[in-house]
Amino acid sequence: MSRRSARPPVAAALLAAACLLAPPAVLAVWATHGIGDTGRYAATTAPLATDTGVREAIATAVTDDIMREIDVRPPLREPVHTYVHDAVRSFTGTDAFRSAWGTANLAAHDAVLRALREDGPRTAPVTLDLAPATRRLKERLVEDHVPFAERIPVAHTRITLLPADRLTTFRKGFHVLEFAGFWLPLTTLACALAGIALAVSRRRAVIAVGLGTALGAALLALAVLVGRLLTLSGVPDDVPQPAAGAVYDALTETLRTVSWALLATGLAVAAAAWLTGHRTRRRTAPPQAPGAPAPLPAEPPAHTSV
Repeated sequence: MSRRSARPPVAAALLAAACLLAPPAVLAVWATHGIGDTGRYAATTAPLATDTGVREAIATAVTDDIMREIDVRPPLREPVHTYVHDAVRSFTGTDAFRSAWGTANLAAHDAVLRALREDGPRTAPVTLDLAPATRRLKERLVEDHVPFAERIPVAHTRITLLPADRLTTFRKGFHVLEFAGFWLPLTTLACALAGIALAVSRRRAVIAVGLGTALGAALLALAVLVGRLLTLSGVPDDVPQPAAGAVYDALTETLRTVSWALLATGLAVAAAAWLTGHRTRRRTAPPQAPGAPAPLPAEPPAHTSV
């Protein structure tokens, strides 16, 4: 096989590799620089403090913990439970709660990163401690002269973020994503450029890359949607679905945005390359006078016998 005849299959393989590597490259960059970066994580999760589902979940968890510590007889237990829940729910709308949420969330993020990046064995789960929020709640209710407020225990109510039995799997996956977050985008770009350079028709190669990237982006957006369904189906019964869905949506918002942006960019690149080729073909076509008949094919020369 000559060098020229080997170019098309090599170019096709490189272009296919670039299209296949694009979705995991985006996923790796999102995990490394979106979830793994403390500043971006804080900016992503800060709005959750005002989400209705998250506020209700926090209010329910803190109220249940408070009621376990307060000795109230059955005739008054339900009214007291309702009163405490309303007070806690009101507190979740204050600046003090948002500040406590940010502090607890950053501490949880730091604990998750340490757990994912450490090499030694770990038997305890990674949890989010609600004690800072409970402490500020107690101070607020005492200031408002709410009954039983001074008896509210500042207990370390914890929400599990990473279960211990699955931590090893998460750690291995995170290490792979950190490695891939740097090399995979470079490999994808190198394959695309090399495939276009080796292709016989570079315009068609650009169209193929654009359409392949758009298809990969669509599949990535679909994977995010399926991941949401699977995540919510695996959430424990004591975790409210609206709160879990809000957290998942906040963490994957950037991934969804990038997926749709890649889809639009791929389609735009493919359309631009096709239109450019179409106009070029029209300009290079020989002009024909209006109403002139199409030229007849030349007749073959007659053979004379000798």
